[in-house]
Amino acid sequence: MDLKIKEEARRLQKELTFHSRQYHVLDDPLISDHEYDMMLRRLKEIETLFPELSVEDSPTKRIGAPPLESFESAPHTLPMLSLDNAFSDQDITDFHNRILKNLETKKVLYTVEPKLDGVAVELRYEEGILVRATTRGDGFRGEVITDNVRTIRSVPLRLDRDKKNPPALIEVRGEVIIFEKDFQALNRQRLEKGESLFANPRNAAAGSLRQLDSKITAKRPLAMFAYGLGQVQGMDFNTQAEFLETLEAFGFRVNPHIRKGISLKEALVFYGRLQEMRPDLDYEIDGMVIKVDRIDMQRALGEKIKSPRWAIAYKFPATQETSTINDIRVQVGRTGTLTPVAELAPVRVGGVTVSRATLHNEDEIIRKDIRIGDRVLVVRAGDVIPKVVKVIDSARTGDEKEFCMPRFCPVCNSPVSRLPDEAAVKCINSGCPAQLKERIRHFVSKKGFDVDGLGKKLVELLVDKDLVKDFADLFSLEQSTLAALDRMGEKSAQNLVNAIRHAKRVSLNRLLFALGIDHTGENAAMLLAREFPGLPELMDADQLRLESIHGLGEKGSTAITRFFSIPENRAVIQRLLGAGVEIFNDLYRLKEDSREEQDHVFSAKTIVLTGTLETMTRDEAKTALRDLGAKVTSTVSSKTDFLIAGAKAGSKLAKAKNLNITVLEESDLIHMLAHGKRD
Repeated sequence: MDLKIKEEARRLQKELTFHSRQYHVLDDPLISDHEYDMMLRRLKEIETLFPELSVEDSPTKRIGAPPLESFESAPHTLPMLSLDNAFSDQDITDFHNRILKNLETKKVLYTVEPKLDGVAVELRYEEGILVRATTRGDGFRGEVITDNVRTIRSVPLRLDRDKKNPPALIEVRGEVIIFEKDFQALNRQRLEKGESLFANPRNAAAGSLRQLDSKITAKRPLAMFAYGLGQVQGMDFNTQAEFLETLEAFGFRVNPHIRKGISLKEALVFYGRLQEMRPDLDYEIDGMVIKVDRIDMQRALGEKIKSPRWAIAYKFPATQETSTINDIRVQVGRTGTLTPVAELAPVRVGGVTVSRATLHNEDEIIRKDIRIGDRVLVVRAGDVIPKVVKVIDSARTGDEKEFCMPRFCPVCNSPVSRLPDEAAVKCINSGCPAQLKERIRHFVSKKGFDVDGLGKKLVELLVDKDLVKDFADLFSLEQSTLAALDRMGEKSAQNLVNAIRHAKRVSLNRLLFALGIDHTGENAAMLLAREFPGLPELMDADQLRLESIHGLGEKGSTAITRFFSIPENRAVIQRLLGAGVEIFNDLYRLKEDSREEQDHVFSAKTIVLTGTLETMTRDEAKTALRDLGAKVTSTVSSKTDFLIAGAKAGSKLAKAKNLNITVLEESDLIHMLAHGKRD
């Protein structure tokens, strides 16, 4: 190979990377589009003739790779959790006060940023090179979309080393969006070609990222703002602000409207400013994200099952429209709860046609004095769920009708019951067809057994004809039986039998979700699958063991214990196993010292830390205790096993003594961490 060719390829790769960042990240182009295109064309010619010169971070990788047959999935090293939502200043103040209490401090600063309405992704860099990109997925696993993300010009293929050396490993999280002007241009192009139009920029971005042919993605005007951190090795950050500055130094696009290291009061003021800016921004936002600025405080606060305790989304007021309640109908859910639903005159709310809205429960209807025929104000709560906010009293004519919750189930005609201190009215007939139908639909849903072709109408038909009386009956359905049903046919019936047979092998977390255990959604199911090697171990676990699982919570552990204590539920599981269902668990990870952890005095114990430690930080102590299987909480109660008291311990120490809780000094803690017992 001619040395000049090699030098030309390296020069073009370097210059094109530089000019791409100038244009797509800094909005400061230094050459014309034509010059850039000619340079890229020349580099592509060289790399075609000499493939060994096509390195992983070459700008030609943005053109698109050969089509895939399907997307693979990959686990996130650290879960990509969603955020809790706030809708008022009081919600944010409550969030702030919880943080002060948990951290036992009087001052916390925040970094705030616009909440982008796009698609969350995670980018993994090893030695500064982009090696993998994934979607958020279920928060624990995502689809691998590396080839598609490489086409996004504002995503660095190699981290810039000019200002800071990249770490050995870093996972960067961000939001893929389409700017409004680019979205309008994209839809104009599709209109000219006779193609269907995208509903909004977010849908366009999501559809573009899920193209099996990355050459199609390369033609879409995608951009990315970076804002979050996954795993990192070889680099530390003291604050969220410092992390964002590092991202900028590496070549990422960081939102220019982020405010760093500000007080709660300043954050609330900026929220108002963002609302004013929203109509003029060239991309969609639906609120503001507030994050505790100090990283050590983030770690100390930790996470719940679905969301971090150190961050929250302050959503903008929902888009509102008026409509008329034509009727109120009652739905019966899989747990037997009766839910009144308003049938509305169709109305566009936030770009979506809404014809139904939940009324939650009887108390809500009485409180808002909602009647059939009322003119009402409708919002999409959190820009998603349709909800009736209020009745427009001035529009009443006197012809409106009051609504009363039925005393008998509208599906099975069994009596309904309302437990004391609960708002829900429930059908008490466990054999109610509506409950069974909803339980079956939940069981075969995408996050459960994922049986393709078993939709709502077919489930209803199978239950109505007594072909399915419980989950296990699904796995004994035959092709001839299904083919005899209306609108099925031989081929459709065989396809469904094949789908059911394929679904027999299921992961533990999907099975737990599918069973419909109270307070056990997909994230809780993931936590349980990571903690227990198989279903027998989980079924035999007591509540104390479950409560020790960080992030599960008391309600979740109680619901799981109760579910597996009921003989009928255990019988259902045995019938599933008898029908050929195979359960595997690829989430369970044995720790190197698992035997030591199980035997440790702190294993499955509830521990509270108070006062100042001298030999380690409180965050380090919490991590060490949790690694040994302990549950570290911030409140002393009768369930606390140990209180670890450092210097200047206050009211928690006094409360622990009153409750006769074992109090350990720091020296005890150090010794027991090392030896598993006290002197």
